Amino acid sequence: MEQTETYSQIKRKSIISTLSLFVQSGYSAFLGLAANLVVTILLSPKIFGIYITTLSIISVLNYFSDIGLAASLVQKKEVTNNDIKTTFTVQQILICSIISIGFLLTNFVKSFYKLPSEGITLYWALLLAFFISSLKTIPSILLERKIQFQKIVLVQIIENTVFYIAVIILAFLNFGLLSFAIAVLLRAIVGLIVIYSISFWIPQIGVSSKSLKKLLSFGLPFQASSFLALFKDDLIILFLGKILGFEALGYIGWAKKWAEAPIRIIMDNISRVLFPVFARIQNDKEKIAHLVEKIIKYQTSLLAPIILGMALIMEKVVFIIPKYSKWTPAIPLFYLFCVSAFFSSYSSPFINLFNALGYAKIPFIFMTVWTISTWILTPLLTKFFGIYGFPITIVIMSVSSIFVMLKAKKHINFKLIESINKPILAAFFMGICIYLLLLIIPDPFIGIIVSIPFGAIIYFFSMKVVFKINLITELKTLFIK
Repeated sequence: MEQTETYSQIKRKSIISTLSLFVQSGYSAFLGLAANLVVTILLSPKIFGIYITTLSIISVLNYFSDIGLAASLVQKKEVTNNDIKTTFTVQQILICSIISIGFLLTNFVKSFYKLPSEGITLYWALLLAFFISSLKTIPSILLERKIQFQKIVLVQIIENTVFYIAVIILAFLNFGLLSFAIAVLLRAIVGLIVIYSISFWIPQIGVSSKSLKKLLSFGLPFQASSFLALFKDDLIILFLGKILGFEALGYIGWAKKWAEAPIRIIMDNISRVLFPVFARIQNDKEKIAHLVEKIIKYQTSLLAPIILGMALIMEKVVFIIPKYSKWTPAIPLFYLFCVSAFFSSYSSPFINLFNALGYAKIPFIFMTVWTISTWILTPLLTKFFGIYGFPITIVIMSVSSIFVMLKAKKHINFKLIESINKPILAAFFMGICIYLLLLIIPDPFIGIIVSIPFGAIIYFFSMKVVFKINLITELKTLFIK
């Protein structure tokens, strides 16, 4: 994309893209919560654990499907047809090789995890969906470079609608694990058709050594960080599934999924827009600093009350939903993951900042430390604390995000404490009020119904009256200086 856009045009596209992503997240979150409730009511923790394990295996393969070329196309100021063609060709060679290996490892995966036949069917379905989804990479990148995430959002809305509705219907029809297998294939096929109808691109085969060398100069350090994230996140899940069993992993997966839902909806969407936006304004440190301050203030204003509120009411939610009390053992895990989710959210904007500025080696160093620490602490703490070992490790790792922010301050002069202190204090006051209210109201259902709007009112009142911050205004001016 040629650098002819003004900063105001980039800001306008950023706002539209961010709001579009939030609309998609809100819609998908509603469907996802409905589907999650259905499958966790109808399916056992063991089956849910098998699904999480199989999904992690595919995530492992996904890290080998790219060597950072896609990210290089987004980060690069200008791209040529040779860049695009080279990226597509190399990626498809890698993906086809990986899928072939994946199918050859079927017997090993089956025996290692003692998967039932339905588990293997799910594994195969995810491999096939993995290939189909890879064909969407270039059309998606072209839209990202234009910061037209609203078009990507449309595809995701359609994909998620197909996936979640299929999962819900099939779960009701007692398909068990096959519910996920059929749903992921439907999502992949429909998504491929829709993305090419919106951002059409004729696949081209060929490799330019000049383009490949230039793309790899950024792509390899970037992908190295992602590769380390593989060992830190997905491989550790496979390790836990082996040593703790599928039922324990099901509890961990349930707690982690619910606790991280706010940052998946909020921070993942903001981060997707931040990378191309930072890349477009990478030479203007003042604008970047202003944007960073807005981002951390905005995310704190949303995440602090939401995560704290969820932690206060989740125990009651488990008991009022039919057949949901089986997840009670996961509640303490949920609390730990809530803490880690809040702290870890602060590293995401700065990792995107480093990558967009071309400092891909900095995230790589942090990821190296986090990966080594995770693999040292998880087995050790699991030995002493059992199922709590991994969540405790994640909490420890999340607190280290402070070092990421300190490193960022050496490159960009932004205000940290001033951006986060007021939302945190307001959320803390809200938490005290909700806690006292839940003690007064004995009925859990009424307590939840009353505490949610009551907490929101207390929080908005604290922010606007005590701290003179209008959250609606903050949202409108997120990307405006």
